[in-house]
Amino acid sequence: MPHTVVLLGTLDTKGEEYRFVRDRLHEAGLETIVIDVGVIGEPAFAPDLDRHAVALAGGGDATELVVRGDRGSALAVMARGAEALVAELHAAGRIQGALALGGTGGTSLAAAAFRQLPVGFPKLIVSTAASGDTAQYVGETDLILAPSIVDIAGLNRISLAVLANGAAALAGMVLASPVPPRELRPLVAASMFGVTTPCVTRARERLDELGYEVVVFHMTGSGGRAMESLIRQGFFAGVLDLTTTELADELVGGVFDAGPTRLTAAAEAGVPQVVSVGALDMVNFGAPDTVPARFEGRTLHVHNASVTLMRTTAEETAELGDRLAARIRPAGAGATVIMPLRGVSAIAVEGAPFSAPEADAVLLERIRSGLAGSPVGLVELDTDINDPAFADRAVELLHAAITAR
Repeated sequence: MPHTVVLLGTLDTKGEEYRFVRDRLHEAGLETIVIDVGVIGEPAFAPDLDRHAVALAGGGDATELVVRGDRGSALAVMARGAEALVAELHAAGRIQGALALGGTGGTSLAAAAFRQLPVGFPKLIVSTAASGDTAQYVGETDLILAPSIVDIAGLNRISLAVLANGAAALAGMVLASPVPPRELRPLVAASMFGVTTPCVTRARERLDELGYEVVVFHMTGSGGRAMESLIRQGFFAGVLDLTTTELADELVGGVFDAGPTRLTAAAEAGVPQVVSVGALDMVNFGAPDTVPARFEGRTLHVHNASVTLMRTTAEETAELGDRLAARIRPAGAGATVIMPLRGVSAIAVEGAPFSAPEADAVLLERIRSGLAGSPVGLVELDTDINDPAFADRAVELLHAAITAR
């Protein structure tokens, strides 16, 4: 059965580019379904699904809206229609890949349609917006944005090379040999950061011995959002959330903010979880010269050329303790908080750059008081977070909760 790629875009303003990419995909042995979402002029070539079909699926008359001068509403109709049609094609098994080209508007429209496609499904947008903060387009998915370098406005020696590479990349993903099936073991989500790596590595090894498959997420804002999203989708039998550093970035204004829904998905999904305070001693920024001036005089640590860490204060750790407890309480008996008494990260132990026992003590005390009277479990160990005994105990708690369930 031939492989088919959906091509989604505006054939009135970018028809020449879409024709080129379509032909390249055909040369690679792929079939295409072209969906036209243009609302201005006539398409450069006949699509498989025209703008009227898209508008109908979106619940409106885009052409009429454009005539009235309401282009924004017209694009919203087309976005809804594109999302519905792509979902329908995928559900019917008619497409094995998705490709689009665009500026910010086209990228936004295509991304909304492609983000719903499952993890592992090939999806790529060649975009002028593929640099800087792309979270609004990618969200918590594996959507790939490829920089177009030049605007998608005509074919030239640069755009031809970039568009050809985009088509080849998508073709390569679609035509690649399938990943060999693995033994279906219960999945566990784990949160990790550089300063909690020894702990999570040990825990991962122990969980593997117990028959679990561990999916580790890097707590960089997008990592936390992705983990929460997949928990909500029902992927995991348990969550080992030992690294909650993103809460500090959310509170103080660091670059790894995962948003206010961090630490909420497991409770909502009824998934057993073991939570700790890993790396709540730090807020993350970029290179040293990117640290905001308002933090002058704070304790900083250059983690690498691209990451500068700032030590959280006792006032901040008090609020972090309150927030962590408030977000965990709804989980009730389905959650256990495990706290290390001798350091919450590799650089918060005695003699290390972020050693601040008073601030850590405030953090732990506010968690104790915040969980008082709730059925959430609370375990304290007289170790630092990277002590093997800490990882082993965290694994024991999670395994017991999963098996009891």
